[in-house]
Amino acid sequence: QVQLVESGGGLVQAGDSLRLSCAASGRTFSAYTMGWFRRAPGKEREYVAAISGTGVTTYYADSVKGRFTISRENAKSTVYLQMNSLKPEDTAVYYCAASPILGGTRSLNNYAYWGRGTQVTVSS
Repeated sequence: QVQLVESGGGLVQAGDSLRLSCAASGRTFSAYTMGWFRRAPGKEREYVAAISGTGVTTYYADSVKGRFTISRENAKSTVYLQMNSLKPEDTAVYYCAASPILGGTRSLNNYAYWGRGTQVTVSS
């Protein structure tokens, strides 16, 4: 099993930056694609970004492409989501997730393990 704990959320102004972290434990971190998803108030969980086990391949939702950057430090079993130029529509609970698909995947159905989320609120 993989345990994931997100951190770094908070309340920021539009245009600000924030970095989310996700600490993983339980199994070999590099064996998992890591993804970030979010759930806005009243909406379903949606894909945000993903990174392959080696960190070579990344994926981004169109809504965050160019603003968010996903990265990982396998030695620390941690994945990050650097969020720049935040917009009010980025307000959501952000979830970290792990998938056994090593090459990376954007499909939330491929993610077996999930953190409990961290709140990001962007005010206008």
